[in-house]
Amino acid sequence: MKKINPLELFFWTFRRNEKDVVNLYDSLSDLMRIATGGDMLNFGYWENVSSPIQAQANLCKTFGSFVKLEPNHKILDVGSGLASPALQWQNDYSPISITSVNINFNQLSESYKQNSLNFLNSTATTLPFESKSFDRVLALESAQHFNPLESFFSESFRILKKDGLLGLAIPVTSDKTSMRKLGLLSMTWSSEHYTLEFVKSTLHENGFEILEMKKIGSNIYEPLTEYYSKNREEIKEKILKKYPSYVEKILFKSLIKMKELSEKKLIDYLLISCKKSIQ
Repeated sequence: MKKINPLELFFWTFRRNEKDVVNLYDSLSDLMRIATGGDMLNFGYWENVSSPIQAQANLCKTFGSFVKLEPNHKILDVGSGLASPALQWQNDYSPISITSVNINFNQLSESYKQNSLNFLNSTATTLPFESKSFDRVLALESAQHFNPLESFFSESFRILKKDGLLGLAIPVTSDKTSMRKLGLLSMTWSSEHYTLEFVKSTLHENGFEILEMKKIGSNIYEPLTEYYSKNREEIKEKILKKYPSYVEKILFKSLIKMKELSEKKLIDYLLISCKKSIQ
């Protein structure tokens, strides 16, 4: 059974620096893998699907189409997790060149077996690539961890080709959301709580023009919570083989809060496609 110090967990989610994010994913990524049965480490897009694996694959497929991936593109996948989304894009758009960037070396080490991809252990805020060298820079459910976000955007601007696109799939809060309203999620939603307006304005300040933005939170948080609630006993039994019971209890209460805040439109989930407006 994984031993997780509750005090350490508190500090990881409170401070949220890069080392904390690595520790958090090292400790809890297996929780998502157990709960979903897959390796994609995202909430999933629950449109016309009935299982977590289908929802996660659907989010990757939808995102790939949204940012107009094409064969022969050179792609940078930042915050790549266990590289499962990149493998799906490679399968859907072959031949395509994908470099997976992840600050978490343990996740990269597990992904190295996929020798058809390129891997780099690096922070998202300082990307060691030549200027104007990528057709797409993608951050699928990872940019909410990047701090400062403007550094990631400015680096993306620098390394994108003239006609390249930046694509984000990112959880956000509304401008009216406070820590009091977030409640339990203010601690367990272990990322920066970027608002919609902050993301939009920061993109603009770093030279990007938003081409398309789609809010899909109601097809993310609410059906995910409903699935977990319906199948809780079965999932809980699997989780308790590896984690203490309090971890599952916090997970369940966080999901319930997430559904409530989504229904109130205090949190959302965005797909954003943007181009360089200043060449």
